[in-house]
This record gives sequence, structure tokens and C-alpha cells, in this order.
Amino acid sequence: MKKIKVIIVDDERLSREELKRALLLYEDFVVIGEAENADDAKDLIETKIPDLIFLDIQMPEKSGFDLLESLDYVPAVLFTTAFNQYAVQAFEVNALDYLMKPIREERFAQAIEKIRNTISLKSSSNNSSLSNRRIFIKDGEKRFFIPLDEIYLIESLENYSRLYFQGKKALQRRSLRQWEEMLEEAVFFRINRTEIVNVNYIREVKKKEGGGLELRLKTGQLLKVSNRQSVKFKNNNEI
Repeated sequence: MKKIKVIIVDDERLSREELKRALLLYEDFVVIGEAENADDAKDLIETKIPDLIFLDIQMPEKSGFDLLESLDYVPAVLFTTAFNQYAVQAFEVNALDYLMKPIREERFAQAIEKIRNTISLKSSSNNSSLSNRRIFIKDGEKRFFIPLDEIYLIESLENYSRLYFQGKKALQRRSLRQWEEMLEEAVFFRINRTEIVNVNYIREVKKKEGGGLELRLKTGQLLKVSNRQSVKFKNNNEI
């Protein structure tokens, strides 16, 4: 039986204890850590790499959403909240599920079964590891869980960046250099000073006079590759 590694994040000790007691009935769920605030949770998640986090949305100083936005990659998430408005937001961001406090035994069992099915399906999937990695984006009142393989273009806006995915776009406070450091260059290639492109979305490559390249994406967008990056792109792709 595959063990599902769990981290519980909640500023209330009694709520954490309640979840740990509830999980004792499910042998395949193993609690590997707990945290009472977003900063401690970030360190714990990045160190222990859980399969799932039970996450309280409303916490002092930084919310559960703030925590998710700070992570490079986000594991499966099950929100816990005492406030209906946050439960609605949890559905808007396509969380795995949400639990209202106080947690009812029947509702908890339903959430556990959903988690099992989702993680089992993910583990048995033949998709690349990239497709199983997600990031969380908070853009104004909108919030998104985005699989990395669905991002096709990242555009620099000084200290911010705009992500293009699924016919949508969202703004995030992360520079292009920060994206370069966290993403695989073999998939996400910086084509010029202001743009990174997912090479899996390139439909056509055209050589231009002077040695530069022009890319047409599957979305129809036409992008120019700088001369310097064109040389690197050609070497990487045998053009």
C-alpha cells in the first residue's frame, strides 16, 4: 500500500490535533509534519516534499493562499476553513477539496476517498513529471492552480511577470530570472530579454536574415528570438 505523506498547516493546535486523530483511521496516510504559520510551513514543505497538505486558509500574518503562492511547486491541497467565503474561493482555485470546521466524520471520509483516487491516478499516469507539477498564482481576486506543462509563455514586466496558459493570463510578482532558476531550460527557454517560451508549444521555427529566429506558437503568436539566444536555441535543437 502506497503511503500518502501529509503535512498539516493550521495556526490552531486543537485543529491540528483533530486532523491527526481523524487520520489515525486511515493507515495509508502518514503525518510527516505540522506547522502553525505560513513561513514554517514553507520550510517544512520544501524540505519534506509531502504528497498532500491540509491547509487552513485564514491564518495570522500570511494566509494559506500566501503560502501556496510562495512555493515553487505545490503538492495536492485540501483546504480547511471555518468561513464559507474561503470555501468558495477554494473551489475557484480547483483545490482537491475543502473541509468546513468543525469537521464531520462522514465529510472527512468522502474527502479522503477523493484524495486517494486523485493521488493514485497521478502516480499511475504515464505523463511526464512536468505535467504533475503545479504552481499557485494569485492575481488580484483570481486564484489558479496551474500545471507547469500548460504554461506556454512567460512575459517580463520588470519585477512582475505575466503567465499565459489555457487561453488565460495572470500576473505574478516573480521576475523572469526567478522563473529561469526554477524551471527546466530544456522545456522553458528564454528567447530574449523579456520572454520565456515553452518549447512544446512551438509550431514553426523560421530563420531570419542576420542569424536570428522567429517562432510561431500553436496558439498563433509570433515571437522573435534574439540573435544571442538564437545561437543557443539552434545548438540545443540541432537547427
